Amino acid sequence: MKHAIALVAIVLASACASPAPSAAQQRVERGQAMAEQNCSSCHAIGRVGDSPLPQAPPFRTLSQNYPLTDLEEAFAEGVTVGHAAMPQFAFAPDDVNALVAYLQSIQDTPTRE
Repeated sequence: MKHAIALVAIVLASACASPAPSAAQQRVERGQAMAEQNCSSCHAIGRVGDSPLPQAPPFRTLSQNYPLTDLEEAFAEGVTVGHAAMPQFAFAPDDVNALVAYLQSIQDTPTRE
């Protein structure tokens, strides 16, 4: 009986353990966290929803206007735009890769490359 209980406990524990996320998934998750921290006060950063600031494009539509890989340089050198409300951001190369990976993962339509 003790062996049966132990076996059931092991099976349940292994069934509940989720596999470790892949490096690509970790990069997407890090990019999502960066977007939430730095961008969500103005932009809709997910697959649905409106941007809190109506002029700020939802991130899921960015590839309709830009090849997302073109944003890599802007993220690395500093995002600047023509209005004062947008803060300037400059990200490290690993952060740029994570943010672009996240953006690619949420696009409404296939990305322009």
